[in-house]
Amino acid sequence: MQMASLLGSAVLFAVEILLTGIVGYWIVLTVAALFVARRTPDRPGDPTTRFVILVPAYNEEQSLPQTLASIRSLDYPAGLVGVHVVADNCSDRTAETARASGATVHERFDKEHRGKGYALDWVLRRLEEGSEAYDACVVVDADSVLSANFLRIIDARFFRGERVIQGYYAVRNPERSWSTALRAVALALRHYLRPLGRMGLGGSAGLMGNGMAITKMVACQHSWGGSLTEDVAYHAALVLAGERVTFAPDAVVYGDMPESLKTARSQNERWEAGRWEVMRRYGLPLVCEAFRRRSFVILETAADLLLPPLSVVAGTAVACLLGAVIAGAPFLTGWALVIVTAIAVHVLCGLILARAPMTLYRALVFAPVLVLWKLALWVRLVFGRRPETWVRTTRTPES
Repeated sequence: MQMASLLGSAVLFAVEILLTGIVGYWIVLTVAALFVARRTPDRPGDPTTRFVILVPAYNEEQSLPQTLASIRSLDYPAGLVGVHVVADNCSDRTAETARASGATVHERFDKEHRGKGYALDWVLRRLEEGSEAYDACVVVDADSVLSANFLRIIDARFFRGERVIQGYYAVRNPERSWSTALRAVALALRHYLRPLGRMGLGGSAGLMGNGMAITKMVACQHSWGGSLTEDVAYHAALVLAGERVTFAPDAVVYGDMPESLKTARSQNERWEAGRWEVMRRYGLPLVCEAFRRRSFVILETAADLLLPPLSVVAGTAVACLLGAVIAGAPFLTGWALVIVTAIAVHVLCGLILARAPMTLYRALVFAPVLVLWKLALWVRLVFGRRPETWVRTTRTPES
């Protein structure tokens, strides 16, 4: 009995050491984020960057008109913006809808190579072979809305010499359900606080898949490939090639999120399975290159890639706290309580920095449900079969 108790305490001790490292890293990012400028300085003169906005779309005839209307409403000279919709393996009226809105449409049919990465590689090759002149491309999902200042902010940052820029990818429908509200909480951390912190530390902000701006030179030099999480893989490849992604928190792209855990399952499975795939492919090379080149940017990118999601860390921390209480181990109990408190501070700071509405604070009541759901999803991915192809996610009720 005493041996079992000692073994249990040893396991708790080891897990809490690991959690301390993970949460400590997030707290460092939190502190760094507090000291980073969140407003892009105005550039002198008129904007000059010629943009092509790339909108990969798979059966998005319902959401696409709103996205294209948002692009037309941007506060940017229309003569410097070309809109290209990639109707990728569509079976609905996505292509016709895009043409009716004035966009240039590229219809692609390739059942073997499905997904955003393949679609982006394909359309970029077409643009390179064509006659349209442009300086940079912006990738926007087909169910998104851009802030009116988006291109002006990106233009100002390109003027300052930045080459790859990630806008703030936020949730457009946080009030629709507690699930979308909790997703907005997660994105306030993942898409706002942490990129700010990484910028403050001199790292690379990361790519989020939506609202990405890339100079033509970089876009033509690096292929997207067919990963389930093409943004994560592309970022790892860019960092290994010596590029650094910067973050523009005042250039905002809003996307709709699934309104229930049931409809969110395919999206989350794809994201997590994709991260596992990228971890296997890039994790060790990133770590090795970081030490070989003595590069903090690469090392920090590896750390961000290899760490588990907040929900998994939070669930494990609470389990350690309960285990320490049951085991009657005061030191381990206090240690676990500090870890749980640090996670709470990280979450609250993210919400405050992102100026989150009260809806998101109230949704934290449902956080334990999401944590259990995410832990179950991780168990399925680790011990079960992972998705290998992209599946469209239902976000809002569709007629």
